Amino acid sequence: MSALLLQSGYNAALVAVGAALLGIAAGSGGAFLFLRKRALVSDAVAHATLPGVGLAFMVMVALGGDGRNLLGLLLGSALSACLGLLIVEWITRRTRLAEDAAIGAVLSVFFGFGIVLLTVIQTMSRGKQAGLEGFLLGSTAGMLFQDAVIIAIGGVGAIATIVLLRRPMTLVAFDAEFAAASGVSVRTIDLAMMLLVMAVTVVGLKVVGLVLVVAMLIIPSVTARFWTDRTDRLVGIAGLVGGASGYVGAAFSASAPHLPTGPIIVLVCFALFLASLLVAPVRGVLAALLRRRRFQVLVHRRQGLLSLAHGEPIFDPLTLAVLRRSGLIRRDGVPTEAGRAQSAKVLRDERRWDIARQIYQDDAVPGRYDGLTPIETVLTRDEIAEIDRRIGSPSVVGGAA
Repeated sequence: MSALLLQSGYNAALVAVGAALLGIAAGSGGAFLFLRKRALVSDAVAHATLPGVGLAFMVMVALGGDGRNLLGLLLGSALSACLGLLIVEWITRRTRLAEDAAIGAVLSVFFGFGIVLLTVIQTMSRGKQAGLEGFLLGSTAGMLFQDAVIIAIGGVGAIATIVLLRRPMTLVAFDAEFAAASGVSVRTIDLAMMLLVMAVTVVGLKVVGLVLVVAMLIIPSVTARFWTDRTDRLVGIAGLVGGASGYVGAAFSASAPHLPTGPIIVLVCFALFLASLLVAPVRGVLAALLRRRRFQVLVHRRQGLLSLAHGEPIFDPLTLAVLRRSGLIRRDGVPTEAGRAQSAKVLRDERRWDIARQIYQDDAVPGRYDGLTPIETVLTRDEIAEIDRRIGSPSVVGGAA
């Protein structure tokens, strides 16, 4: 609890705030990539950073440094990721290969090259190689103040970019052709999205690592999709999910020093996704089960009332249970007064819909009938009165009108 309240030490508080800013930037930035249906690009960008880390280390060692300066490593990873993006775009535009094939080729080649470089680095006699592999899965244990400042500045810069380019990125994400017709440079906005993802990926290497930073870009936006249909809300909720995951995950990691920060952040993010999957009010699993149950009840109620109207025996246990709970039949199966009235109403509505189909043959009205929708919600009182005039007086079911 003390870590959540930023009372577990200066370094722990620094990491938690930096991780929260990174999570906000990753969640809101990844939302546009998710809407653009280009989520795999983040995977290519993340894997393409590894060679840049290795090469930057070698260059800094050759220049007389210790090789682990965070700013230099991030700069190298940014250049490498940018090169990977350009190669993916070139392959997609200049060849017949699909984007997913280009992404698969680039991420595998770059990642393999990066692993080779890390292996070579471990054999070098100069430089401080220890901890360099932390860029794979993230490592905050040895984070310095200047490292946290760099991460925080990168996160704030990414958030500011999202605020400035929110409208054109939203337009391109939903309808690129309309955006182009409106004068928006689709290629420029696409490139801006990719650079934004690259920036978040590079900044997040120290916290969650290149293997797991993809989860911070994608999972928050997928989680947000369970809660809303509106783009602005989706971007906001994704940012909140990412920020909360970063903050809570970093706090948990500070409370248990042996737990790695990056994986804990991703697990917290997944827990929020799982909770949304289950309890979201519209798209959640529980909401879907409730809708299915309500639909079953409506179907069995209608079929039971039609059986009562036609004097047919009812054997289905669920139908009997629904009718009993609604007070439409007694425990011995005999219809109540309400049951006789409702069954007569259902039977008359069936006849009304038969007439409505004849009257509105070329209209969309008959298509709205699903057997469960009350006729009063589709037709006006005057229309129903005209249909009743053609049908005649209501029929009697079990001695009641």
